[in-house]
Amino acid sequence: MAFHNTALFVIDIQKELASDPKTEIPYASRIRDVGQQILSTVRGLNSPTERKTPILIVFVQHEEKPEEGTLVRGSEAWKLVFEPREGVAEEILVAKHTRDTLESNPHLAEELKGKGVEHIVTFGIQSECCVKSTSEGALKAGFKVTLLQGAHSTYDAGSKTAAEIEGEVEEGLRSNGAQLLDWKQCAELWEGTPAHV
Repeated sequence: MAFHNTALFVIDIQKELASDPKTEIPYASRIRDVGQQILSTVRGLNSPTERKTPILIVFVQHEEKPEEGTLVRGSEAWKLVFEPREGVAEEILVAKHTRDTLESNPHLAEELKGKGVEHIVTFGIQSECCVKSTSEGALKAGFKVTLLQGAHSTYDAGSKTAAEIEGEVEEGLRSNGAQLLDWKQCAELWEGTPAHV
């Protein structure tokens, strides 16, 4: 399985959700560690010294109005844990105000297709909210979608643990046509992607 023409969506790994001890999700440290490793792998492949097919990294940042929540543009809670590097063409920032990134950005699907993207790989926070909705939106837009197992999570909710919700989201997306892949396997596959001739 080669990951050509791929966009990696880093979804809502924001400070309130992933790095504030008072408000972060239970598995925030895992998401930070895994996110760092995934980004390190992809950035290494995208480096000028490599000849492999570039992977577009899309950093997704949710924002709310003050009356809706705390992820208000400019606030500490709203800031990203991982940010796109300035001047790097393969890294872009996309804001959103709904759970589905593509719904919030009506022209994004066509822009991605115009860049040759056919496959969207998703990970981040929260599993049953923006990760799920963005993955579903990408499927509806005609993209092949892979959700990275072990690289998304959420809060405990009611009688369900975050881990249980992760599993439910994975099964739901698989039944809708998405592929599931352990993030470590994905990194290994990316590193084995053939070079341009």
